[in-house]
Amino acid sequence: MPLNAVIEARGLSKVFHTTVRRPGLGGALRSLVSPERVAKVAVRDVDFSVGKGELLALLGPNGAGKSTTIKMLTGILTPTSGEALVAGVVPHRDRERNAHNIGAVFGQRTQLWWDLPARESFAILRDIYGVPEDRYRERIDEFDGLLELSEFWDTRVRHLSLGQRVRCDLAASLLHDPPVVFLDEPTIGMDVVVKEQVRRFLRHQVEQRERTVLLTTHDMTEVARLAERVVLINHGRIVLDGPLQEIRRRFGGTWQIRATLADPADVQEIERQEQFAGGDGPDGGDGPDGGDGPDGPHGGQRDLSSLPGFAGIGVLRREGPRVVFGPVGDGAPSVHEALKVVIGRFQVTDLALEENDLEDVMRSAYLSDVPGQGHLESEDPSPSSPSPPSSPSSSSSAAVTSASQGG
Repeated sequence: MPLNAVIEARGLSKVFHTTVRRPGLGGALRSLVSPERVAKVAVRDVDFSVGKGELLALLGPNGAGKSTTIKMLTGILTPTSGEALVAGVVPHRDRERNAHNIGAVFGQRTQLWWDLPARESFAILRDIYGVPEDRYRERIDEFDGLLELSEFWDTRVRHLSLGQRVRCDLAASLLHDPPVVFLDEPTIGMDVVVKEQVRRFLRHQVEQRERTVLLTTHDMTEVARLAERVVLINHGRIVLDGPLQEIRRRFGGTWQIRATLADPADVQEIERQEQFAGGDGPDGGDGPDGGDGPDGPHGGQRDLSSLPGFAGIGVLRREGPRVVFGPVGDGAPSVHEALKVVIGRFQVTDLALEENDLEDVMRSAYLSDVPGQGHLESEDPSPSSPSPPSSPSSSSSAAVTSASQGG
């Protein structure tokens, strides 16, 4: 665990016991006399930590154990085994102190009073948490500037739209200035305009206020915009824990950069590299060692690693000055890193990028579901877990039609 960890889960587990209802009247009577109880493991040996000023995305399919984990960290549920620490407090043992240290927003629930205007709900929360009047006004002004709350100050909560209510809930959760915030699918059902407003608000809280935020969501755009680190949970177990960029690298490595080379000298350089790598022309190689032939280890890709900075980058296809670059091997860079290398080396026009949609990346990670993979290190990705084969998603391609001068 890092020294500055604010949220810590150590071997956290939760088992629910339920009674099985037998069919029929006789079964119902037998259930009363001799009930059959079944254990359901919701969370098993979860270990992770979140540092100060960090936004962590806790991701997983429905029923994976995300909400149960958050409920244990907020003190709503008592763990069956293991330990949770939030700002130095064990949540289920000291709920009152923990409540002052955290803010929480659950997308389908509200902490506001249904029949009161939002303004009066905030005043009640101010008194509950003992917030001084001057600080209360400062925070309300700050939240109003970020979330535009004054537009519906005097509207009863029952008459607020979903986006308006969640904005009020976000502000209410931070009214007492907690160091930790838990967000369980806060933007579910929102329109794109309000979602972006909420994202800006969360970025401000993390970057400017150094709050620690634990977020669960199924919105991959939200993950891409907000999170640098992701913990993936499935069947109650931690499957992956690491930087979002590294998860993209391992489970979404099929990207392409399509470029037209403006300088004939650059085209000649590519041809020389193809010949050096054992290629036999623009449509594939048949080098004597099989290094880049169609049946070689890179499946017809011509490795450009002999060029400075081009480690892990190869030529997928070429037709005259039109070249398609792609990843080669387990240590391939991300599409954005590769783009910097390509435009830094060659004079390029008519540039287009294509990479896996983040939803496809997470789907591949879910399906991998290999327990015990542990933490991912961005500097040294594990070669023992190759990326599942998948094709680039056309929905995430971006085209650029500008000329870029190489260095």
